[in-house]
Amino acid sequence: MNLDWLQGQCRAYLSKIAPADAAHDINHVRRVVKNVVYLTDIERANSLITLPSAWLHDCVAVAKDSPLRSQGSRLAAEAATEFLAGISYQDELLPEVFHAIEAHSFSAGIPTRSREAAIVQDADRLDSLGAIGIARCLLVGGKLNLQLISQDDPFCDQREPDDSQFTIDHFYAKLFKLPQTMKTEAGRKEAQRRAKLMQKYLDDLRQEMA
Repeated sequence: MNLDWLQGQCRAYLSKIAPADAAHDINHVRRVVKNVVYLTDIERANSLITLPSAWLHDCVAVAKDSPLRSQGSRLAAEAATEFLAGISYQDELLPEVFHAIEAHSFSAGIPTRSREAAIVQDADRLDSLGAIGIARCLLVGGKLNLQLISQDDPFCDQREPDDSQFTIDHFYAKLFKLPQTMKTEAGRKEAQRRAKLMQKYLDDLRQEMA
């Protein structure tokens, strides 16, 4: 199957779907695809699995505060494989795409069982880190109408983070945990670099608030 044609079909399919929020729009998808291309090349993985999985990993829009959030990746996997089957995608690869999409989600907590699934998971998590990760975190916090930061203990020095109330708490509740979850060496190195940038942002924020 021609990869350019396949990606074009995926883009056309996504153009009909409204994203859950501005942090999960087509630009997020394109960045994840870019990460996947990079990691697939390094890991010598099957791009017929990683590329459609990256394009379609958020094809079912589930809001961050939805009770269905933990099921979002499974719903996306179901919709994606149904779509791919309809464009004569290779039947034997559909279970691999299903798994890669279902396992990419942090909230789903599904272990990856293939190199391709690990790449898709790493690629998506990289977009939650670094400068773009900061921007996306603030976008989601605004969408959910959260307070930006706790006035009593802004940087969770003496309390457990609560990202259901404070946007900055999400750094401590989830984002800083992502580098240790990375499955590929290249993904891990880039995640660590991006996490350092985020820590520098928080250090500067702490200084400005002092």
